[in-house]
Amino acid sequence: MVSLTLLSTALMGLLVAATFLAVAKVGAQRTAPGTDASPDRYAAVVGALRDVSQKPVVWAVAFVAIAVGVGGLALLAVGDFGLPEGLSGSLLGVTYAAVGLLVTGFVFLGAYFSARGRGLGNAHGVAAGSFAAGLVFLVLIAVLLLVGVVG
Repeated sequence: MVSLTLLSTALMGLLVAATFLAVAKVGAQRTAPGTDASPDRYAAVVGALRDVSQKPVVWAVAFVAIAVGVGGLALLAVGDFGLPEGLSGSLLGVTYAAVGLLVTGFVFLGAYFSARGRGLGNAHGVAAGSFAAGLVFLVLIAVLLLVGVVG
């Protein structure tokens, strides 16, 4: 038993040393921002995503796809399609989780864009969104404690 502990300690020590060496090597090869002449891929990707996200057609298609997906899951969960009962219950749980994540996502994004629209920075927006999402989870826990079962 002692030999296994010593072997584990030696392997963890080697892992820590290898991690420090890898971090030091990456830090030595790094160049200062803006000094390389290569085109900025990050800016290109962000610009392309911004162009796509500003089109109303993309938002409409995404909404229809999400609505059809959640509706299809709910229909499969409660309908009589010859699915095993265990799978139907699991699909209903997945449907509840999907709706809960959608509501939480809307609350997060609403608080985020509200903070950003008032001139605050990204960090303030994320803090407001996280606080709002935390309140959603707090309400869910309170309902679970009071009622017993949600869904």
